[in-house]
Amino acid sequence: MQRYLGKRKLLRIYISNEDTFEGKPLWEALLSTAQKTGIAGATVLKAAAGIGAHSELHAFNIWVLKQKLPLIVEMIDTKEKIDTFLKAVDGMIGEGLVTMSDVEVLDYRHPKFEKGE
Repeated sequence: MQRYLGKRKLLRIYISNEDTFEGKPLWEALLSTAQKTGIAGATVLKAAAGIGAHSELHAFNIWVLKQKLPLIVEMIDTKEKIDTFLKAVDGMIGEGLVTMSDVEVLDYRHPKFEKGE
């Protein structure tokens, strides 16, 4: 889709799979808010390991039932839409890291949309 191409912002939110907001997983609350604020799309990535702000190693262990693992929530959209989303989630993230960088979307393909739309 043509409207997704060009210069955009990449938002990354680094949290833990154990983080919650109002009784549900924080990543779920963030995705729900992204949808409500009109973000084009969002992805949650689960990491195998990471070191957080407290220099504590969080890594996958097959022998542990409940594991604290890093998650990254990524979104690409216009700065205006990202800013609207950030205002909506202000206060949701108790502990984490939020970054934003410039990206250029070169191509976007989806069978639902015809090329050039």
